[in-house]
Amino acid sequence: MTITPTPPEHQGQDVCLACACEATPRPNDDRGLERELKALADPARLRLLRIIAAHPGGRACICQLTEPLGLTQPTISHHMRLLAESGFVTRERRGKWVYYTIMPEALADLARRLTDLAASGTESHVSVCASSGAAG
Repeated sequence: MTITPTPPEHQGQDVCLACACEATPRPNDDRGLERELKALADPARLRLLRIIAAHPGGRACICQLTEPLGLTQPTISHHMRLLAESGFVTRERRGKWVYYTIMPEALADLARRLTDLAASGTESHVSVCASSGAAG
């Protein structure tokens, strides 16, 4: 690795001020992650996922989701639509009832991507700081 000299404006500083991200991510790279995080950011949706996961087979009828949260069925349906669009649950209609099944692999994939992001952020910080001559 080639270490470049510390820029004059950063010489004598103990803190790496030059660690601004050199490679700005493309907006399309983060849209899926952003949508998924927004879906999980709502407390009602997190509770819905927990309730579904607690049911046998990770599957629950919409009728089993309204009472525990104290929300109306249309509000629950709205939250469940967002969770389904984000891939965290699947939706299956049986007559007049809709059943939702949790998708643990989608949650595991999100966890993996966040772990990768944290790891790459750490590596980028060390790399950028090392190339600027500061310690990371």
